[in-house]
Amino acid sequence: MPLSWNEIRDRALAFSREWADESSEDAEAKSFWDGFFNVFGITRRRVASFETPVKKGDGSGGFIDLLWKGVLLVEHKSRGKDLDRAVRQAFDYFPGLKERDLPRYVLVSDFARFRLYDLEPPPVPLLNQEGVPDRAGVVIPTASSR
Repeated sequence: MPLSWNEIRDRALAFSREWADESSEDAEAKSFWDGFFNVFGITRRRVASFETPVKKGDGSGGFIDLLWKGVLLVEHKSRGKDLDRAVRQAFDYFPGLKERDLPRYVLVSDFARFRLYDLEPPPVPLLNQEGVPDRAGVVIPTASSR
């Protein structure tokens, strides 16, 4: 049964208190992400894997901290580390992923901070009553624009 928003809020508060002082990626990142998924009532092992091997764009190998194929890629750092670097690292993994496994979201964190990137553009109307360019830049006239 799905969790109520109140339950999610309560779990999120407990999660933030539990992890408020953590700093070591190597020691605690996996437990952190298991707890994060639990906030939403999701057992992480059912949907996502840790340390997925992948070939990066430069040909070298790497390991994705957490991958929920087709949904979410997570790159985690120790507290206070450069999250811009973490974002670049996350995107460096994309060439090594199969098209169907590319995530919609990239999430980077250092325990204290989260940055979530939605990689799908927001839906935009392709036409309106005046006739507007479609995504290919071709103006499609409508009955009211003639």
